[in-house]
Amino acid sequence: MVHHHDHDHHHGHHHHDHDHGDDSSFWYSRRFLIAAVVVLALLTSACLVLVSPGEAIVVTRFGNPVRVIATPGLALKLPAPIDSAVPVDLRLRTTSSGLHDVGTRDGLRILVQAYIAWQVPGDPEHVRQFLRAVRNQPALAAEQLRSFTGSALEITASSFDLASLVNTDPSKIKLDAFEEALRKRIDDQALRVYGITVRQVGLERLTLPSATLTATIDRMRAERATVAAQRAAEGSRMAAQIQSDTDRDARVLVAQGKAAVADIEAKSRIQAAGIYKSAYAADPPLYSMLRSLDSLNSIVGPNTTLILRTDAAPFRALVEGPAGSAAAPAGKSK
Repeated sequence: MVHHHDHDHHHGHHHHDHDHGDDSSFWYSRRFLIAAVVVLALLTSACLVLVSPGEAIVVTRFGNPVRVIATPGLALKLPAPIDSAVPVDLRLRTTSSGLHDVGTRDGLRILVQAYIAWQVPGDPEHVRQFLRAVRNQPALAAEQLRSFTGSALEITASSFDLASLVNTDPSKIKLDAFEEALRKRIDDQALRVYGITVRQVGLERLTLPSATLTATIDRMRAERATVAAQRAAEGSRMAAQIQSDTDRDARVLVAQGKAAVADIEAKSRIQAAGIYKSAYAADPPLYSMLRSLDSLNSIVGPNTTLILRTDAAPFRALVEGPAGSAAAPAGKSK
């Protein structure tokens, strides 16, 4: 009985030691697996690079650029410190040139301020050039662009007259041509030196110094005086033409009126002769007396003094009446 008890006790103790060894192996394997997964994740993370929209990644190997990735998404590289990822911003940026005093082609001074919209192109060559030239510093690139713009404004303004930039006539202003010429000049230099492309250039401000302003006002005043003189001359010419036409029309109307009056007068004389003829035929003594009175009316005026025989025509009609006017010829025949 005692011997059997000791055997069972020894057997149970041996089984407990075997289970403890299996648990330790399991935990060791699990820890190793977790560590391997962590190391693999860290290694994978070190070998992956995320390219966001609007940027490019320059992969450098021991500090030297070896590859440019511009397509958004995940890309592979060797882990640090072998490879490093340098992000380059490809988004559009704007820079102001500040106010510059420049001269126009006609020798006048103007104050001009321009803005420049620029960005780094996404092709590998210009991305590397931008990284080398300005060490991937947009502020330094903007400063260099402002320097380029100052000299470009001076050169571009010398190809334009002031009247093509400041004018009361919109058809004579050539600001679009000025901005395009300025953009081309800045873009060529910036792309060649810094790998930057200029997308747009515009004038923010254009003003005149006091001397130029005085000259411009004088020029505008002279232009307005010339226009006023031309309009006054045109008005005088039109007034003279209207007066000439009026005089001609008046002469025509007067001539037509005189012709109408002459025609009416001729017709009235014909009618009067007919009336006289009818009156003479109806009563010759009365006709003779009326004709005598008409003669007196045309001869004697308000201040006329005549001494004539009363028995002579036409005064006989006043003494003898119609019968006397008619009887005179008969008495004379006696």
